[in-house]
Amino acid sequence: MVQYARPLARLVGEFEKLPGIGPKSAQRLAFYVLRLSEEEGQALADAIVEVKRRIGYCRVCFNFTDQEVCDICRDTRRDAGLLCVVADPRDLVAMEKTGEFKGLYHVLGGVLAPMEGIGPDQLKIRELLARLRENDMREVVIATNPNVEGDATAMYLATHLKNLGVRVTRIAHGVPVGGDLDYADQATLIQALDGRREM
Repeated sequence: MVQYARPLARLVGEFEKLPGIGPKSAQRLAFYVLRLSEEEGQALADAIVEVKRRIGYCRVCFNFTDQEVCDICRDTRRDAGLLCVVADPRDLVAMEKTGEFKGLYHVLGGVLAPMEGIGPDQLKIRELLARLRENDMREVVIATNPNVEGDATAMYLATHLKNLGVRVTRIAHGVPVGGDLDYADQATLIQALDGRREM
């Protein structure tokens, strides 16, 4: 086993905790950081600290923001009667990149996954229902990933949202089954959005 100096071993260990980073990638990143100038290293460290201190959740849609209400929720040019429900902020970013969706968003903070102990109470479903009761929405587009958990979440939401008299649609499965929205290209997401269907 390779023995690193203690500070380097700590850095490699921290990089290994990141998703998708194995031991070799962690080592590569650590050696890259070692080659940075002190100013560049400090800028990286400052950026990490700043994002942890300043980024929180929008009180309306639960997207990441550095303000109380995010830019999307404050944009009066957006269609306030159209709401897209996504699992997490990365999915919101993927939808925004298409340039096709002009409504507002609601971020659930995950999907239903009973085996992992994630039920409706762990997601922002209660807040979604309250938001729909307080606002005049004509359509809710459910844009969860086309996998078991995403489909189960979509069905759960559709059942509860229909009771509110709102039109509920689901993005078409132009996104491959088992795929993630944040990996889909823009053309695929545009096609999926255009082909959404009633639930």
